[in-house]
Amino acid sequence: MSYSFTTTETRTFTITHANYLASKVATDLKRMQRFYGRPSDRMIEKYEKEIALYLKHGYLEKVSYGFKKDGNWIEPTLIYRASDIEYSANDDPGKVRPGCDISGASFYSFLEPSSKWCELTGSEKKQFENSLPLNRGTANTPGINGYLEHDRTYSAGGRALSRSSVRSYG
Repeated sequence: MSYSFTTTETRTFTITHANYLASKVATDLKRMQRFYGRPSDRMIEKYEKEIALYLKHGYLEKVSYGFKKDGNWIEPTLIYRASDIEYSANDDPGKVRPGCDISGASFYSFLEPSSKWCELTGSEKKQFENSLPLNRGTANTPGINGYLEHDRTYSAGGRALSRSSVRSYG
């Protein structure tokens, strides 16, 4: 006689999960603010709400927050890539490096939507954009002056944000 056992697991990614992941990004941005004076509390709030909505609907591919100089990201810049996960790595936020030279740089954020976003109709995109706390324009993707170092993964509800930090050479 033989027995078999099967289990099925269903995960639903909710706004609560999205808010949790967004709060980790906001914590990183507060640390950046502490060391570099930007972004403002008001903008951190808006970024947190924006990323939560993009995550909830599956419209986020990648979002970057940091300092741009001569068209390139410089250290300290944080780049988050959204993905589905099958394991539950969930790091604490933080470890933004203090003391980087941001002279001549400006704080900037750049969001790249997912393929799911690209499948929406124009009216669906407009409806979603009207729900966002800020309006983004179009721009070219900044380059990187340095290299990326993967340093954090935040996860909840079967989805993750993998964080990479721009590091300068030398």
